[in-house]
Amino acid sequence: MNTSVSVSRRKFLMGGGATLMWIPSGVKGYTSHEMRKMESGGGLGIGVSKWELDTPALLVDLDKLDRNIQSLQAMVTKNGIASRPHAKTHKCPEIAKLQLATGSIGICVAKLSEAEVMFSHGIEEILLTTSNVTAPKILRAMALRKSCKGFIQAVDTVRNAEDLAEAAREAGIVADVVVDVDSSSHRTGITPGKPALELAQIVDKSPSLRLRGILCYDGGSQHMHGFSKRREQTLGRLAAAGETAKMMDRSGLTTEIFSGGGTGTYNIDHETPGFTDVQAGSYIFMDAQYLAIGGANNDETYSDFQPSLTIMTTVLNAQYPGRATTDAGAKSCTINKPWPIVSGEAGMSYTAGSDEFGTIRYENASRVYDVGEKLELVVSHCDPVVNLYDQIYGIRNDKVEKVWPIAARGSSI
Repeated sequence: MNTSVSVSRRKFLMGGGATLMWIPSGVKGYTSHEMRKMESGGGLGIGVSKWELDTPALLVDLDKLDRNIQSLQAMVTKNGIASRPHAKTHKCPEIAKLQLATGSIGICVAKLSEAEVMFSHGIEEILLTTSNVTAPKILRAMALRKSCKGFIQAVDTVRNAEDLAEAAREAGIVADVVVDVDSSSHRTGITPGKPALELAQIVDKSPSLRLRGILCYDGGSQHMHGFSKRREQTLGRLAAAGETAKMMDRSGLTTEIFSGGGTGTYNIDHETPGFTDVQAGSYIFMDAQYLAIGGANNDETYSDFQPSLTIMTTVLNAQYPGRATTDAGAKSCTINKPWPIVSGEAGMSYTAGSDEFGTIRYENASRVYDVGEKLELVVSHCDPVVNLYDQIYGIRNDKVEKVWPIAARGSSI
């Protein structure tokens, strides 16, 4: 990790109001099971101090979460586009409902199982950004479309379009489809230009499919360091998809959806003509990876959104100079890098390379920790971290205000 970037991010975190508290060793630690019991009894554990939670625990600062949602919505509205947030980040229907309530036109999901969970919790405007290519998934997708009128799925090959058309016909429905256009990463998507146009025409001619437009996600630009470089690469890579959309429009095809982009490019994507909505996901939580990329007004730190997601952890061992051991290792934090950041402190680093244990190392540290003390970590990469937990505690004024099940946790098929 770049030292200057690390220091800058820590200053940013400290300046954002993050504080740590000394916790008496006798404080009660409510387990996840106990919190779920309180929830089932209607109490939801409301009013419990966050420092009372047993660890590791996943927390979200509700004030920061609200500000992040509002900030993105204000920017996309100003830029004349919409937001279609990616729920793969939070996997939580309650957070998706917050996004929809503040102006998002729908949500994205990466997996069919995520779409099924979201729909089962009352969410109807769902765009699945990953193509379904196996028979079981195609059949499940059509069953979901039969119940969920707002379900849209992606396609990026002629063979897949034919399979979708046959399955939709057998199900007695018309399935909504967007053509996934490759942004040049060659991960998913059909080649832009003529190949994408021809696929769109095939979809449009099928009586059991309804063409809605295109999507083009440029994942390679999201974490590019430096705003000007990120902008240049993003617009360069989206240009071919933009030209494809123009070709479709000139051919009389539907281009009502031109969806893509993400947290790193949410204030850039709109510059591509025809672009309709951004699929930002991590903006609600932020993480160490995104904090490092720099923003339009700060080359070192991406400060457009506040880091709202933290892991609460407890110090287990502090007997050796220069270091301490916590209960949040790889199974709580993942091994994504850069490593988590100790919230509100400077002069220390954190690693989560051990399965069960994390390590704090002191280097001119602002403080040291004793056994039993708790601290919060800004996560390394929010998406996989969320998938490690059953629930997320919504915190306001250091107290639990919400207990949200991560209903789509483990939904990977």
